This record gives sequence, structure tokens and C-alpha cells, in this order.
Amino acid sequence: MTPSEVADLSDRLLADGSQAFNDQQTMARLELVLLKTLKTPDKTYRAVLWRNLGIIHYHQQKYKQAEHDLQSANELNPKNPRTHFYLACLFAHKGRIYEKAGKTRSSQQQYKRAAIEIGLARKLEPSNSLYKQDIKQIIQQENEK
Repeated sequence: MTPSEVADLSDRLLADGSQAFNDQQTMARLELVLLKTLKTPDKTYRAVLWRNLGIIHYHQQKYKQAEHDLQSANELNPKNPRTHFYLACLFAHKGRIYEKAGKTRSSQQQYKRAAIEIGLARKLEPSNSLYKQDIKQIIQQENEK
């Protein structure tokens, strides 16, 4: 598959509300394809590939790896609202973890980072209703699944 085809396929599989997130085997295969494609010399789709890898790692609760992937995507394309949205989710989730551990200051720092990222996502794509939601509510809903 070409990098373009991998980017398109991964975008479709990782669309909001997709059932693919529930299939660990599909996510593992997609992760391998993304990693392999990132090694190709074609850099055109690299930001999308990093972002989608970050989304997979986020949903696998591999938060450190997800942060690396999403930050890599953001460095290559800082104007992608979906990358900012997932960074916001990631930071809010980390804030919640610190909050539960009684680390108030660290928690507040993460929530502040989440607010900045969701603000950027809203600015870049103001019509997206998902980005209009309260980020803490999104994290709460994810935890209830």
C-alpha cells in the first residue's frame, strides 16, 4: 500500500464512533502498517500517519507513546484540529490521573494544557460539534465505556 492509501484507510478506521476501536486485532494490524509506512522515504503523509498512530496508542491507553506520536504529528502539521483534540483528551486524562493521585498542581497543569489544545481544535474547526464539548465530560464518557 502507498502512504496515501495507508493514510486514507487509517482515517476511515479511526473515524469518530468507529467500531474498529473495539477490535484489538484490527488496531494491532493497523499499528504495524502505520509503523512500517512511517519508515518509507515519502514524507507527504507523515503527519497523518503519526496522528493516527497516536490515536491508536491513546485508545490502547499507552499514553506516553500516544503523546510522543501526537506531538510528532503536531510538529509536522500544527494546523490539524484532530491532532489538537486528541492532545486535549490525552492531557485531560493525565490530569485526571494526577487528580486521583492527589497531585493537585500536576493535575491543574495537565488540565490547562488540555484547555489550550481543545481551544486550538475549536479555532481550527469551529463547526465540529465534538470539539465544542467539555473535555472533562469526554474523558468521563470514555471511562464509562
